[in-house]
Amino acid sequence: MACLPARAAALAAVLLAPTLGAQRPASTPPVLPVATPVATRAACDAEAAADTLVPAAGIQPAARAYWLDAATVQWPGAPAPAGDVRYALYHSADGQLRAEPGVAVTGADGRVPLAAGAAALPAALAARFRFVGAGARLVLPAAARAGVDTLVRGQVLLVREDAGGRVLDATALQLPGALDARYAAAAAVPDLGATPHPRGARAGGTTFAVWAPTARRVAACVYDGAVGPAARVVPLRLDPATGVWRALVAGVGHGAPYRFVVDVFVPGAGVVRNRVTDPYALGLTADSRRSVVLDPAHPSTKPAGWDAAPRPRALAAPTDLVVYELHARDFSASDTTVRAAWRGKYLAFTEPASDGVRHLRALRAAGVTDVHLLPVFDFASVPERGCVVPRVPADAAPNDTAQQAAVSAARARDCFNWGYDPFHYTAPEGSYALDPDDAAARTRELRAAVLALHRMGLRVGMDVVYNHTFASGQDARSVLDRVVPGYYHRLGADGAVARSTCCENTATEHRMMEKLMVESAAAWARYYRVDSFRFDLMGHQPRSAMERLQRAVDRAAGRRVPLLGEGWNFGEVADGARFVQASQRSLGGSGIATFSDRARDALRGGGCCDGGAALVANRGLLSGQV
Repeated sequence: MACLPARAAALAAVLLAPTLGAQRPASTPPVLPVATPVATRAACDAEAAADTLVPAAGIQPAARAYWLDAATVQWPGAPAPAGDVRYALYHSADGQLRAEPGVAVTGADGRVPLAAGAAALPAALAARFRFVGAGARLVLPAAARAGVDTLVRGQVLLVREDAGGRVLDATALQLPGALDARYAAAAAVPDLGATPHPRGARAGGTTFAVWAPTARRVAACVYDGAVGPAARVVPLRLDPATGVWRALVAGVGHGAPYRFVVDVFVPGAGVVRNRVTDPYALGLTADSRRSVVLDPAHPSTKPAGWDAAPRPRALAAPTDLVVYELHARDFSASDTTVRAAWRGKYLAFTEPASDGVRHLRALRAAGVTDVHLLPVFDFASVPERGCVVPRVPADAAPNDTAQQAAVSAARARDCFNWGYDPFHYTAPEGSYALDPDDAAARTRELRAAVLALHRMGLRVGMDVVYNHTFASGQDARSVLDRVVPGYYHRLGADGAVARSTCCENTATEHRMMEKLMVESAAAWARYYRVDSFRFDLMGHQPRSAMERLQRAVDRAAGRRVPLLGEGWNFGEVADGARFVQASQRSLGGSGIATFSDRARDALRGGGCCDGGAALVANRGLLSGQV
């Protein structure tokens, strides 16, 4: 115990007892006291995104095995148990396992022996894990299955060993299958996030709820403002049936900033205390430093006329959509007919006599039906305070490199980005707001933009990017992975996050990532009156998830909401490797639209990745083909 950091000693004393050995049968994991928060106001106020409470020992092996459900694991490429070769799960509450070839495992709290599993999986399980390679399929003893909750809250290694207990090989496990099976009831929880109660028996309070089944402690830090110390720290209690931690906090309502303190085992790091914002946040302070309790019905969130304003009439058929794609900042950033403070902001859409608004009215008169806004959800690539506009030399020649050099020099602080870098899926981006610290004003100003477009007769579409996040792991801009490590992202055969989207791929085939996507889209349709959605890299999502999303947004809007997206077929999910995709080849009969690259190329010319001379040489119908 003397080698542990002093601030972790008290925690370690709790986490390390009881161990296995003589006190418990070898197949029964220890019981951790997961509902006794130790977070203090000092923990809430620390600047660092995380503290390591108990560092892991040794190097964490890659996660090459899959926990398929609460009872079954599979290790691709590993031989079946036979003769002197056997398998076991070793576990350590605080990450002290060492599994080195040729010697016995050390640092374990206990060992769970595994037996050979059935040759065939149940049909649903086999379909979900069809991408997993053949290898040793193993089952936990019945007595150990009740302890899965405890196992997933600490370090677990799957070890192949000889008859003398010496390690032949070892791997960590990918947990999503076990978490989805064990906590399936969480998908029906209706109030994840912060839910204020303006009326009724709970009036004046807010319910905080976060799904964190692998956490051992969770607390909510509540603040008086966007900056300053925590006013309160409130422990959340675990519902063991769902893995949801929750608390009803009296005296906290609309407008209160908050974040969570999550004590959780992180593979490779140890027991970590993460200070993290809410994955379901509807409101944020500047640069997403704190979530904000937001009541979408509160008067401070509504522009004048919002409640009584009707939506534009629904289109008779999806083929009637005529879409104009528009970047919220580009629309007005250089428009001198917009008042200076509103340029590049949501409120520029409400400037009735601006050049941009006049152009939109002209487009509507010409037959455009929908304006699709590039990402207006919270993204990580633009500083919401203190961003800069690159100073491009005015006298540089068109073929000079000075322009690129100027833009590159300011890249990390540039006010411009397309926005395909999701940070929080369901809160408006702050760089387009007049005051990014005012969460209610963000909502009011984006609603004002929607209302202005609706009054022009234009329906409003939204470009959404649920296929990836900006960051994963313990990065300070990672949200999902710091709440439930290893769950929300799609992992490769070695346990690393897949990046075929060029960012950190999310796994909407996992039950709770699908739930987050579906409920986020429904919130945009309900609270912001978004009329249609354009999905970035939609082919990386299951068709079944998109069909559930379609039903959810239709209910939220009270009418059919057109969905369209990029149905490209590539990456680790290509050709239905993991699920039936929401791709061009698989969406027939769904009513969900995909872009047609074949029609695009026939009209424009060239192919998917052509540019420059190739586009000139390979002309289309609109570019001079004869």
